[in-house]
Amino acid sequence: MYKNQTAKDWLLTFLKYVYMGLCVLVALFPIVWVIMSSFKSNKEILSNGLALPTSFSFDGYVQALEISPIMKFFWNSVIITTTSTVINVLLLAMAGYVFARCRFRFKNALYLLLSTSMVIPMTAVINPVYTVIKTLGLSNTRTGLVIVYAALSMPLSLMILRGAFSAIPPSLEEAAYVDGAGFCRTFFQIMMPCAKGGLASAAVLAFLNGWNEFTFALVLTSSTDVRTLPLSLGYFTSSFSFNYTAMFAAITMAVIPSIIVFTIFQEQVCASLTAGAVKE
Repeated sequence: MYKNQTAKDWLLTFLKYVYMGLCVLVALFPIVWVIMSSFKSNKEILSNGLALPTSFSFDGYVQALEISPIMKFFWNSVIITTTSTVINVLLLAMAGYVFARCRFRFKNALYLLLSTSMVIPMTAVINPVYTVIKTLGLSNTRTGLVIVYAALSMPLSLMILRGAFSAIPPSLEEAAYVDGAGFCRTFFQIMMPCAKGGLASAAVLAFLNGWNEFTFALVLTSSTDVRTLPLSLGYFTSSFSFNYTAMFAAITMAVIPSIIVFTIFQEQVCASLTAGAVKE
């Protein structure tokens, strides 16, 4: 009986590892394939797309930089995404703290209303967002994209930061108030450092959301001076769709920064998403 139980446990463990291995393979294969293809020639890609490159060549990256203004789009993405992330985290940290600690009428209803905006399809808000941004005179500007990107990550950031502040013991605030600290000083010097895991998680997810966003960047901008990196791929899928090497090189340059950011902060992201699972 003991041997049968041990064999069963071994089989279940084996199947778990096989399943996890398949998940990792499915997730990593497209990324690895694109990166490897960026070092191939067009002939190699069309003849055998799964084969390793016979020689590693950076010609695709040189061609990608010549075909489209990738570096200009890259710095636009850095400026717009970083600014929107800072604004999003700062404002939503204040809102999350209020929802976690303060009591006021219709608090739960308001939080539910803000949270349900997460399930609204992006295509449903394109027209109203475009109308508002155009009315404000912010179309085809970095400022307009910063405002939109900061708002797009609002529901998720609010959920994460509310949970992060809820997990902090109220005794810390009480001790700060007893020592004479005011509301703002308690929030910025006591609560925000204690919720740094949630802040890091919200910042990373907001950054990734803004960095990879394509639809609003396409609708709200028309000039190469303000367009972001995902739009650079349009140069290769229209007029230059035959140059697969340059297209894969451009895709690699677009996705590598987001992969690096998530890899560096993945522990904070995973920890904060579970740390806030407490009841008020």
